[in-house]
Amino acid sequence: MKALAYHQAHSLDAFAIELIDTAEPGLRDADLLVGVRAVGINPGEALIRRTRSAEPGRRIILGWEFAGVVEAVGPDATGFAVGDRVMGTGDMRRDGAWAQRLAVDHRVVARIPDQLSFSDAASLPIGGLTAWEALFRDQGGLAPGIDRVLIVGGAGGVGTLATQLLKSRTSALVASTASRPESREWCRRMGADVVVDHTAEVPGQLRDAGVGRIDLVLSTSGSAGNLGWMAEILRPLGHLAVIDLSDPLDLGSLAGRSISLHTENVFSRIMAGGDIAGQGDILAQLAGDVVAGRIHPIATTVLDGLRVDTMRAAHELVESRRTIGKTVINF
Repeated sequence: MKALAYHQAHSLDAFAIELIDTAEPGLRDADLLVGVRAVGINPGEALIRRTRSAEPGRRIILGWEFAGVVEAVGPDATGFAVGDRVMGTGDMRRDGAWAQRLAVDHRVVARIPDQLSFSDAASLPIGGLTAWEALFRDQGGLAPGIDRVLIVGGAGGVGTLATQLLKSRTSALVASTASRPESREWCRRMGADVVVDHTAEVPGQLRDAGVGRIDLVLSTSGSAGNLGWMAEILRPLGHLAVIDLSDPLDLGSLAGRSISLHTENVFSRIMAGGDIAGQGDILAQLAGDVVAGRIHPIATTVLDGLRVDTMRAAHELVESRRTIGKTVINF
Protein backbone atom coordinates (compact mmCIF):
# COMPACT_ATOMS: atom_id res chain seq x y z
CA MET A 1 0.00 0.00 0.00
CA LYS A 2 0.98 3.66 -0.25
CA ALA A 3 1.81 5.74 2.82
CA LEU A 4 3.41 9.07 3.72
CA ALA A 5 6.47 8.48 5.92
CA TYR A 6 9.78 9.97 7.03
CA HIS A 7 13.02 8.82 8.69
CA GLN A 8 14.67 11.83 10.38
CA ALA A 9 13.07 14.58 12.43
CA HIS A 10 12.97 17.75 10.35
CA SER A 11 11.72 21.30 10.14
CA LEU A 12 9.05 22.53 7.77
CA ASP A 13 11.72 24.19 5.61
CA ALA A 14 13.45 20.80 5.19
CA PHE A 15 10.19 18.88 4.70
CA ALA A 16 11.19 15.24 4.21
CA ILE A 17 7.95 13.27 4.25
CA GLU A 18 7.84 10.92 1.24
CA LEU A 19 5.21 8.77 -0.45
CA ILE A 20 6.40 5.19 -0.07
CA ASP A 21 5.30 1.63 -0.77
CA THR A 22 4.99 -0.36 2.45
CA ALA A 23 3.51 -3.60 3.71
CA GLU A 24 -0.15 -3.87 4.64
CA PRO A 25 -0.69 -3.48 8.41
CA GLY A 26 -1.03 -6.74 10.33
CA LEU A 27 -4.19 -7.19 12.41
CA ARG A 28 -4.20 -7.99 16.11
CA ASP A 29 -7.15 -9.97 17.43
CA ALA A 30 -9.05 -6.88 18.62
CA ASP A 31 -8.27 -4.82 15.50
CA LEU A 32 -10.18 -3.47 12.57
CA LEU A 33 -8.51 -2.93 9.21
CA VAL A 34 -9.74 0.46 7.99
CA GLY A 35 -9.44 1.84 4.49
CA VAL A 36 -8.63 5.48 5.21
CA ARG A 37 -10.77 8.09 3.45
CA ALA A 38 -9.84 11.27 5.35
CA VAL A 39 -7.50 12.44 8.12
CA GLY A 40 -7.46 15.43 10.45
CA ILE A 41 -4.12 17.23 10.83
CA ASN A 42 -3.02 18.21 14.33
CA PRO A 43 -0.31 20.38 15.92
CA GLY A 44 0.92 17.35 17.87
CA GLU A 45 1.77 15.53 14.66
CA ALA A 46 3.80 18.48 13.42
CA LEU A 47 5.62 18.52 16.77
CA ILE A 48 6.50 14.82 16.43
CA ARG A 49 7.72 15.39 12.88
CA ARG A 50 10.05 18.12 14.15
CA THR A 51 11.39 16.20 17.15
CA ARG A 52 11.19 12.43 16.69
CA SER A 53 13.36 10.34 14.36
CA ALA A 54 12.85 6.71 13.43
CA GLU A 55 15.14 3.96 14.65
CA PRO A 56 17.86 2.98 12.13
CA GLY A 57 16.39 1.14 9.17
CA ARG A 58 12.81 2.07 10.04
CA ARG A 59 10.36 4.87 9.17
CA ILE A 60 7.56 6.77 10.90
CA ILE A 61 4.00 6.96 9.57
CA LEU A 62 2.08 9.63 11.50
CA GLY A 63 -1.64 10.35 11.60
CA TRP A 64 -3.99 9.47 14.46
CA GLU A 65 -7.26 11.13 13.47
CA PHE A 66 -9.10 9.40 10.67
CA ALA A 67 -12.35 8.42 9.01
CA GLY A 68 -12.72 5.42 6.72
CA VAL A 69 -14.36 2.09 5.91
CA VAL A 70 -13.85 -1.24 7.68
CA GLU A 71 -12.18 -3.74 5.33
CA ALA A 72 -11.47 -6.60 7.77
CA VAL A 73 -12.40 -7.53 11.36
CA GLY A 74 -10.18 -9.32 13.88
CA PRO A 75 -11.62 -12.33 15.77
CA ASP A 76 -12.05 -10.37 19.02
CA ALA A 77 -13.33 -7.14 17.42
CA THR A 78 -17.04 -7.04 18.21
CA GLY A 79 -19.75 -4.65 17.10
CA PHE A 80 -18.34 -3.87 13.66
CA ALA A 81 -18.63 -5.41 10.19
CA VAL A 82 -16.91 -5.04 6.85
CA GLY A 83 -18.30 -1.98 5.11
CA ASP A 84 -19.00 0.05 8.27
CA ARG A 85 -18.01 3.71 8.10
CA VAL A 86 -15.92 4.56 11.17
CA MET A 87 -13.89 7.37 12.78
CA GLY A 88 -11.29 7.27 15.50
CA THR A 89 -7.78 7.96 16.74
CA GLY A 90 -5.51 4.92 16.94
CA ASP A 91 -2.36 4.31 18.95
CA MET A 92 0.80 6.46 18.83
CA ARG A 93 2.94 3.32 19.32
CA ARG A 94 1.76 1.95 15.97
CA ASP A 95 1.74 3.21 12.40
CA GLY A 96 -0.74 6.00 11.86
CA ALA A 97 -3.39 6.86 9.29
CA TRP A 98 -1.33 8.72 6.68
CA ALA A 99 -1.69 5.60 4.58
CA GLN A 100 -4.21 3.77 2.46
CA ARG A 101 -5.05 1.39 5.32
CA LEU A 102 -4.78 1.40 9.10
CA ALA A 103 -4.96 -1.32 11.77
CA VAL A 104 -6.70 0.01 14.89
CA ASP A 105 -8.21 -1.38 18.09
CA HIS A 106 -11.99 -1.51 17.63
CA ARG A 107 -12.57 -0.04 21.09
CA VAL A 108 -11.24 3.40 20.13
CA VAL A 109 -13.45 3.93 17.08
CA ALA A 110 -17.14 4.63 16.46
CA ARG A 111 -19.50 4.41 13.52
CA ILE A 112 -19.98 7.50 11.37
CA PRO A 113 -23.63 8.56 11.02
CA ASP A 114 -24.98 8.51 7.47
CA GLN A 115 -25.48 12.27 7.62
CA LEU A 116 -21.75 12.90 8.10
CA SER A 117 -19.12 13.02 5.34
CA PHE A 118 -15.71 11.44 5.79
CA SER A 119 -14.01 14.85 5.91
CA ASP A 120 -16.41 16.16 8.56
CA ALA A 121 -16.05 12.95 10.58
CA ALA A 122 -12.25 13.23 10.48
CA SER A 123 -12.47 16.68 12.07
CA LEU A 124 -14.01 15.38 15.30
CA PRO A 125 -12.06 12.64 17.16
CA ILE A 126 -8.96 14.36 18.55
CA GLY A 127 -10.56 17.68 19.44
CA GLY A 128 -13.78 16.11 20.67
CA LEU A 129 -12.12 13.50 22.86
CA THR A 130 -9.57 15.96 24.26
CA ALA A 131 -12.23 18.53 25.14
CA TRP A 132 -14.56 15.92 26.64
CA GLU A 133 -11.91 14.30 28.83
CA ALA A 134 -10.46 17.63 29.97
CA LEU A 135 -13.83 19.13 30.90
CA PHE A 136 -16.10 16.31 31.97
CA ARG A 137 -14.39 14.70 34.94
CA ASP A 138 -17.54 13.98 36.94
CA GLN A 139 -19.61 11.16 35.45
CA GLY A 140 -19.61 12.70 32.00
CA GLY A 141 -20.29 16.27 33.12
CA LEU A 142 -18.71 19.28 34.79
CA ALA A 143 -17.79 18.88 38.43
CA PRO A 144 -20.19 20.53 40.92
CA GLY A 145 -19.63 24.24 41.37
CA ILE A 146 -18.23 24.87 37.88
CA ASP A 147 -20.42 27.57 36.35
CA ARG A 148 -17.88 29.73 34.48
CA VAL A 149 -15.31 28.29 32.08
CA LEU A 150 -12.58 30.05 30.14
CA ILE A 151 -11.09 28.37 27.06
CA VAL A 152 -7.62 29.63 26.12
CA GLY A 153 -7.33 29.23 22.34
CA GLY A 154 -11.01 29.01 21.57
CA ALA A 155 -10.75 29.00 17.76
CA GLY A 156 -8.62 25.85 17.43
CA GLY A 157 -9.92 22.32 17.08
CA VAL A 158 -10.05 21.53 20.81
CA GLY A 159 -11.34 24.97 21.76
CA THR A 160 -14.07 24.93 19.14
CA LEU A 161 -15.41 21.55 20.21
CA ALA A 162 -15.04 22.40 23.90
CA THR A 163 -17.24 25.46 23.39
CA GLN A 164 -19.89 23.43 21.60
CA LEU A 165 -19.85 20.67 24.22
CA LEU A 166 -20.20 23.15 27.06
CA LYS A 167 -23.05 25.05 25.41
CA SER A 168 -24.94 21.90 24.41
CA ARG A 169 -24.45 19.82 27.57
CA THR A 170 -24.12 22.34 30.43
CA SER A 171 -25.49 25.69 31.61
CA ALA A 172 -22.02 27.16 32.18
CA LEU A 173 -21.02 30.60 30.97
CA VAL A 174 -18.30 30.09 28.34
CA ALA A 175 -15.57 32.66 27.76
CA SER A 176 -12.93 32.15 25.06
CA THR A 177 -9.68 33.80 24.06
CA ALA A 178 -8.73 34.62 20.47
CA SER A 179 -6.33 37.19 19.07
CA ARG A 180 -7.66 38.04 15.59
CA PRO A 181 -11.02 39.48 14.49
CA GLU A 182 -11.84 36.40 12.40
CA SER A 183 -10.97 33.98 15.20
CA ARG A 184 -12.97 35.99 17.73
CA GLU A 185 -15.97 35.93 15.39
CA TRP A 186 -15.56 32.16 14.98
CA CYS A 187 -15.64 31.70 18.77
CA ARG A 188 -18.87 33.67 18.97
CA ARG A 189 -20.41 31.61 16.17
CA MET A 190 -19.52 28.43 18.07
CA GLY A 191 -21.42 29.75 21.08
CA ALA A 192 -18.95 31.58 23.34
CA ASP A 193 -20.70 34.08 25.60
CA VAL A 194 -17.62 36.28 26.01
CA VAL A 195 -14.50 36.52 23.80
CA VAL A 196 -11.31 38.29 24.88
CA ASP A 197 -7.88 38.81 23.32
CA HIS A 198 -5.15 36.72 24.96
CA THR A 199 -2.44 39.04 23.60
CA ALA A 200 -3.82 41.82 25.82
CA GLU A 201 -4.60 41.94 29.54
CA VAL A 202 -7.12 39.13 30.04
CA PRO A 203 -8.28 39.77 33.65
CA GLY A 204 -9.20 43.37 32.84
CA GLN A 205 -11.10 42.36 29.70
CA LEU A 206 -13.08 39.79 31.68
CA ARG A 207 -13.94 42.35 34.36
CA ASP A 208 -15.07 44.81 31.68
CA ALA A 209 -17.34 42.07 30.28
CA GLY A 210 -18.92 41.54 33.68
CA VAL A 211 -17.25 38.19 34.29
CA GLY A 212 -15.89 37.65 37.77
CA ARG A 213 -13.74 34.77 38.89
CA ILE A 214 -13.50 31.72 36.61
CA ASP A 215 -14.16 28.22 37.98
CA LEU A 216 -12.31 26.26 35.29
CA VAL A 217 -9.72 27.25 32.70
CA LEU A 218 -9.08 24.91 29.77
CA SER A 219 -5.72 25.91 28.30
CA THR A 220 -5.06 24.57 24.81
CA SER A 221 -1.90 26.60 24.11
CA GLY A 222 0.64 28.85 25.77
CA SER A 223 0.03 27.43 29.22
CA ALA A 224 3.56 27.95 30.55
CA GLY A 225 3.55 31.65 29.65
CA ASN A 226 -0.01 32.31 30.80
CA LEU A 227 0.02 30.77 34.28
CA GLY A 228 0.29 34.17 35.99
CA TRP A 229 -2.91 35.66 34.66
CA MET A 230 -4.72 32.30 34.73
CA ALA A 231 -4.00 32.06 38.45
CA GLU A 232 -5.30 35.61 38.88
CA ILE A 233 -8.68 34.90 37.30
CA LEU A 234 -9.28 31.46 38.85
CA ARG A 235 -11.30 31.33 42.05
CA PRO A 236 -9.81 29.68 45.13
CA LEU A 237 -10.15 25.89 44.80
CA GLY A 238 -10.69 26.36 41.07
CA HIS A 239 -9.56 24.07 38.28
CA LEU A 240 -6.98 24.28 35.50
CA ALA A 241 -7.02 21.73 32.66
CA VAL A 242 -3.93 21.72 30.43
CA ILE A 243 -3.36 19.89 27.16
CA ASP A 244 -0.10 21.50 25.96
CA LEU A 245 2.73 20.20 28.10
CA SER A 246 5.72 20.79 25.81
CA ASP A 247 7.17 23.41 28.20
CA PRO A 248 7.71 23.05 31.98
CA LEU A 249 5.01 24.56 34.20
CA ASP A 250 6.00 26.61 37.27
CA LEU A 251 3.00 25.90 39.49
CA GLY A 252 3.95 28.29 42.28
CA SER A 253 1.35 30.86 41.24
CA LEU A 254 -1.42 28.26 41.64
CA ALA A 255 -0.50 27.11 45.13
CA GLY A 256 -1.86 30.16 46.95
CA ARG A 257 -5.34 29.49 45.56
CA SER A 258 -5.26 25.68 45.98
CA ILE A 259 -5.93 25.23 42.27
CA SER A 260 -6.49 21.68 41.02
CA LEU A 261 -4.42 20.84 37.92
CA HIS A 262 -5.73 18.36 35.36
CA THR A 263 -3.57 17.17 32.47
CA GLU A 264 -5.07 15.61 29.36
CA ASN A 265 -3.63 13.27 26.74
CA VAL A 266 -6.10 11.82 24.28
CA PHE A 267 -4.06 8.60 23.99
CA SER A 268 -3.82 7.86 27.72
CA ARG A 269 -6.63 5.29 27.74
CA ILE A 270 -4.98 3.01 25.20
CA MET A 271 -1.33 3.69 26.06
CA ALA A 272 -1.52 3.76 29.87
CA GLY A 273 -4.01 0.98 30.45
CA GLY A 274 -7.15 3.02 31.02
CA ASP A 275 -10.76 2.34 30.07
CA ILE A 276 -10.08 1.81 26.37
CA ALA A 277 -13.71 1.18 25.45
CA GLY A 278 -14.62 4.51 27.03
CA GLN A 279 -12.94 6.26 24.11
CA GLY A 280 -15.21 4.63 21.56
CA ASP A 281 -18.21 5.41 23.77
CA ILE A 282 -17.33 9.12 23.83
CA LEU A 283 -16.93 9.18 20.05
CA ALA A 284 -20.33 7.54 19.66
CA GLN A 285 -21.89 10.23 21.86
CA LEU A 286 -20.18 12.94 19.81
CA ALA A 287 -21.60 11.36 16.65
CA GLY A 288 -25.06 11.40 18.22
CA ASP A 289 -24.65 15.07 19.11
CA VAL A 290 -23.83 15.84 15.48
CA VAL A 291 -26.93 14.02 14.22
CA ALA A 292 -29.06 15.89 16.76
CA GLY A 293 -27.60 19.23 15.65
CA ARG A 294 -26.04 19.98 19.03
CA ILE A 295 -22.48 19.93 17.64
CA HIS A 296 -21.25 20.96 14.22
CA PRO A 297 -18.17 19.45 12.51
CA ILE A 298 -15.17 21.78 12.33
CA ALA A 299 -13.49 20.95 8.99
CA THR A 300 -12.78 24.49 7.81
CA THR A 301 -9.99 23.65 5.32
CA VAL A 302 -10.26 20.48 3.22
CA LEU A 303 -7.34 19.42 1.01
CA ASP A 304 -7.26 16.46 -1.38
CA GLY A 305 -4.88 13.59 -1.98
CA LEU A 306 -2.46 11.21 -0.24
CA ARG A 307 0.42 13.29 -1.59
CA VAL A 308 3.54 15.01 -0.32
CA ASP A 309 2.52 18.47 -1.51
CA THR A 310 -0.89 18.19 0.16
CA MET A 311 0.63 17.10 3.47
CA ARG A 312 3.18 19.89 3.36
CA ALA A 313 0.43 22.44 2.73
CA ALA A 314 -1.46 21.08 5.73
CA HIS A 315 1.63 21.35 7.94
CA GLU A 316 2.22 24.92 6.79
CA LEU A 317 -1.29 25.78 7.95
CA VAL A 318 -0.91 24.01 11.29
CA GLU A 319 2.48 25.55 12.04
CA SER A 320 1.22 29.04 11.21
CA ARG A 321 -0.75 28.80 14.49
CA ARG A 322 -3.41 30.93 12.83
CA THR A 323 -5.83 28.20 11.81
CA ILE A 324 -9.49 28.21 12.71
CA GLY A 325 -11.23 24.89 13.24
CA LYS A 326 -9.54 21.87 11.65
CA THR A 327 -7.55 21.14 8.49
CA VAL A 328 -8.56 17.84 6.90
CA ILE A 329 -7.14 15.87 3.98
CA ASN A 330 -9.40 13.65 1.86
CA PHE A 331 -7.57 10.64 0.41
